[in-house]
Amino acid sequence: MSDQLNDGKSGSTRRKMLSLIGGGAAASLAGCSAFLGDDDGNGNGNGNGNGNGNGNGNGNGNGDGTPTDDGYDGPSLDPTVHADKAQEAWETIQSNPDPDAQDVRNEAYVEIEEAVRDSAVMMNFMHTVGERFWYDYVDVPKYGALGPSFQQHNNTELTNDDTELNLINSTHAHIDPIESDDEASSTVITQLYEPIVNYPNGVPELNNKLIEGFELSDDQLTYTFNLKQGVQFHDGTEMTAQDVKYSWRRVVESPNSVRANFMLNSPDGVGAVHETDDEGNVVPDSLAVTVVDDYTLELEVRNPNPAVMDVLTYTAFSVIPEGLVGDVEGYEGDVSHGEFRREMARGTGPFQFDMFSLEDEFRATRFDDYHDDVADVEAVHYNIIEDTEAIFTYVIEENADIFGIPTQYYDPDKVDAEEDDRGRLVGTYGPLENDKTVNYLRVSELGVYYFAFNTRNVPIEVRQAFMYALNQQEFIDQVFAGRGVPAYSFTPPGIWPTGLDGYEQFVEEYPYSANETDLESAREVLEMGGYSEDEPFELTCTTYQSPAYQEAAGILRDKLAGSGISMELEEAQFGTLIQRGYDGDLEMYSLGWSWSWESVAYGHFGFEPKNTDTSGMPGENNGYYLDWQTELSENYSEE
Repeated sequence: MSDQLNDGKSGSTRRKMLSLIGGGAAASLAGCSAFLGDDDGNGNGNGNGNGNGNGNGNGNGNGDGTPTDDGYDGPSLDPTVHADKAQEAWETIQSNPDPDAQDVRNEAYVEIEEAVRDSAVMMNFMHTVGERFWYDYVDVPKYGALGPSFQQHNNTELTNDDTELNLINSTHAHIDPIESDDEASSTVITQLYEPIVNYPNGVPELNNKLIEGFELSDDQLTYTFNLKQGVQFHDGTEMTAQDVKYSWRRVVESPNSVRANFMLNSPDGVGAVHETDDEGNVVPDSLAVTVVDDYTLELEVRNPNPAVMDVLTYTAFSVIPEGLVGDVEGYEGDVSHGEFRREMARGTGPFQFDMFSLEDEFRATRFDDYHDDVADVEAVHYNIIEDTEAIFTYVIEENADIFGIPTQYYDPDKVDAEEDDRGRLVGTYGPLENDKTVNYLRVSELGVYYFAFNTRNVPIEVRQAFMYALNQQEFIDQVFAGRGVPAYSFTPPGIWPTGLDGYEQFVEEYPYSANETDLESAREVLEMGGYSEDEPFELTCTTYQSPAYQEAAGILRDKLAGSGISMELEEAQFGTLIQRGYDGDLEMYSLGWSWSWESVAYGHFGFEPKNTDTSGMPGENNGYYLDWQTELSENYSEE
C-alpha cells in the first residue's frame, strides 16, 4: 500500500500517520453492503426495471467557522476531531438501545453525518431515483421507496397472448437466501422464497407474509409468532415452526451465510439472544428461537428493538425446509450446498425453480399451490445482460416486458408524468426508437451514490478539496441526465433521523458550497496541505466499469487540474473493486448503498472508524473501505 502522504512532500507541513497502536478493532457490528453497482447509477440502468474549533492548537482551524491564522475557515483539518466524534457517536448509539433513547440515538446519527462530511471521507453526491418502463400490454403494480427487488410478480399480468414475463437482470452467483447481498440475487430469490414478513412491492409498510400475526411481551424482549397454516413448500410439504427455526439457524451458524450480523447485532439487526464460544463463534443451536408447536415460534432479543420486524423482511430470513442443506450442526442435508446455491430451490414463493444458467438466464415457473395470490403468468424469465447497448437493443426489440433505459439512451424530455399519492411520478415515456410510447414510473428510493477515500492513502486537505470542487446538481444533470436527487449526506432526507427540518438545517450548514464549484477554497485548503500546481498530490480514482462514473470522475479531475491535485482514472470490475477495498488498495473510489429497511442504523454501522479497518476485512470488520481508524487520536500522531 502506498503512503502518498510522504511522496515528494518533504519540507511541507504534512502530518504523517504513524503505525497503528493496537489498531485492528474487533467491531462485531452489522455488515451488509447492498452495494449499488449498476452501470449508470440510476438504479435501473441495467435494464431489469427492477430493477451515498478542535482547539488542537495545530493552526489548522477550530471547526466553528473561525478562520485560522492562515485564513482558512472550513471544517477542521485535524482529522482526529472527526474520527473521534464518529467513534464516540456510534458507541453512544450502541449503548443506548432502548426505545425511549431514540432522541439520543438520533442526535448521534447526525453527529456521524457531520463527522463524515467535515472529514470528507465520503463524498456523497446523489440520492437514488428509480425509474421503470413497461409496455402497454403489461399490468404491473407500482413499487415503493425500498425498490423493486422486493416485488413478487404473482400480481403482474400480461394482456397480450404471452404467458411468460420477460425481464432483464444483472449477474449473480447464487440463489441461496443466506448468501444474498446484492440487488440481482434478491430480485430472483424474492420470487422463490419468503420471509415471515415482507414489504409488498417495496412499499415500506410491513405485511404478514407467512404469519397470521405476532405478540410482543410486556418487557419487549420476546416475540411470539403465529404461523399461517397450510403454507406449502414447492415440494408439497407444509411449512412449520421447525422450518423457520432451521432457516434462522442457517443465518447465524452456516459458514455460507453473509448475514449473521443481521440476526445477532443491535441496533442494526435483530439482536437475538445467543451464546458464543471462546473464539466468538455462535454455539450451535444456542440461538434463542423456541418452537412452541407446529405453528408457534418464539424469538428472544437482548434489548427492546423497534426494528426487529423490519430486519426480518430481509431476504436472508427466507424460510426453507428443515434439513434441506447440511451446513448447520445436526443436519446432514438432502442436497449439497453447491447444488442448493445454483441448481435448485425449494421455497414457499409464487414461482418455483426451473433453470439458472450463470451469466445467461434464470427461469421460474408458476407455483399453483401458492398460499397467496397465484400468479397470472405461467413463468418469469430473466435474461442476464449488463452491456448497456445490448440492453437497449433487447428492449427496443420488445424482448423485455419491463425494463430500465440506460442513461446514454434516456431523454428526460420524453417523460410525461404526474405525482401520485405516494409522491411517485406516474405517466408515459416516449416514443422509443421503435415508435412505441411506454409506461413510466419514477420513485425516490432509499439509496446514495458516492466517491470515497481511503484515509490512509489520501490526506484530509485533498479530500476536502474534492468536496469544494463537487457540484452535485451539475453531476446529476450532465452525467446522469437528471436521474437523481442531490446528496449532501449519506442518509436520504426521507429517513433523516431528526426529520425534514433537521435535514434542512444540515443542508444549510453544508460548508462546501452546495451545488457550486468553489475552486478558490479548494486551492486554499490544498495550499494548507502543502500542495500546489508544481507539487501536486497524486492519486488514482477507481470506478467500477461505468461510463457515467468515469465521466463524473473526469469532471472532478479537470476542475482540480493545476490546483494541487494530479488525478488518474481507472476502471475495475465490481468484484475486483470490492476485493481491493478489502485490501486497503484504493485511494478514491466509487460505490453506492441502498437501504433494505427504514433504519438509519442500517448503513451507519459502516462509519464506525474502528469498523473501517481494512486489515480485518472481510470478516472481523465490515465497514466502508475508509481505514478511518488511522485518524482516531489513539492511533494518530503528528510528524
